[in-house]
Amino acid sequence: MRENDMLEKEDIFSKVLRAGRRTYFFDVRATKADDYYITITESKKFTEEDGSFHFKKHKIYLYKEDFAAFREILDEMTDFVLDQKGEEVISERHQKDFKREIYADDNEEIKSAESFTNIDFDDI
Repeated sequence: MRENDMLEKEDIFSKVLRAGRRTYFFDVRATKADDYYITITESKKFTEEDGSFHFKKHKIYLYKEDFAAFREILDEMTDFVLDQKGEEVISERHQKDFKREIYADDNEEIKSAESFTNIDFDDI
């Protein structure tokens, strides 16, 4: 095994974010000079027609000298998306088991859209 492969396995601090078919791994690792950097790995599961599966992984290496600029741009981009589109995940509407939840009042429970009767204007 190469020396780089050995160094890559020594995690200092790690967190995992599971998000559907994707999993994100955030790892703090040490350089040869014993300084720290971060790796962010996206792992996505793909299922084959025969039922077998494999994972595709993409990795980002983030070094300390880039932290401030990276954070600034990430904050700017996430703020932009949330300002423009809100926090609702629109793609969830396209899932076959999607049920839209409607807040009747701030003090009431969430009510499923299925519990409401659909009335046409002509019915009134």
